[in-house]
Amino acid sequence: MSKPPKAFSVLGIPVHVMSNYPGWLLECLHASRGTHVVTLNAEMTMQAERNTFLAKVIQDAELVIPDGAGVVLYLRWLFWQKVKRCPGIELAETLLRELGQKQIGAKVFFYGGAPGVTAKAAEFWQQQTSALNIVGTHSGYHSPEEEAQLKQTLAQLQPQVIFVGLGVPRQELWIAQNRHLCPQAIWIGVGGSFDIWSGTKTRAPAWLGKNNLEWLYRLYQEPWRWRRMLALPEFALKAFVYRLTAKGAII
Repeated sequence: MSKPPKAFSVLGIPVHVMSNYPGWLLECLHASRGTHVVTLNAEMTMQAERNTFLAKVIQDAELVIPDGAGVVLYLRWLFWQKVKRCPGIELAETLLRELGQKQIGAKVFFYGGAPGVTAKAAEFWQQQTSALNIVGTHSGYHSPEEEAQLKQTLAQLQPQVIFVGLGVPRQELWIAQNRHLCPQAIWIGVGGSFDIWSGTKTRAPAWLGKNNLEWLYRLYQEPWRWRRMLALPEFALKAFVYRLTAKGAII
């Protein structure tokens, strides 16, 4: 198996830099190596500063990818890394296509979203590639009894790739608390990806993403996020201070 990706510290949070994240995850899948994937952006980084448990979960994750533009710019300016942004939804889509096209047969599970959303997302992917083996879906809205049943189902099915869309930081914390149920699985927090795949919402136009303005489109779709968006200038300020004081480091 190839070497673990090199990790760089972004305000004390590790971010792994490599050229082929999906390929590395497929290696983990073939080796039955349990892996927690975190898709890091500026907002999550700021949350981790205030939530020590979340920070510990991210630090313990086997793979932390640069999802947000702020994280990417930090790596470029402070570490001179030729890193490209890797949105979590695109990593998930590439992995799903690879699983289907190569007919690996790995069992896939979708968990999260509003009632019916993950089922529609699963239907979308089955239409994209019929060879994809989606063994189950479950809404993110449920009673404690229903969650207990979900955990029992995961333990019985032992899916090998599990996508969890509960939002940040709930999905990261939930994965950390429950990955023991399927210790050899790849667990990926995918945020609102199920909404996109189900057609419930649309993703920002490509030109916004290329100009690091995808956050603006999300704010347009979900105005209630404005308070959370305050993390962006806060991250930029802290990054500037870290750059001046040269506190960044390779882990």
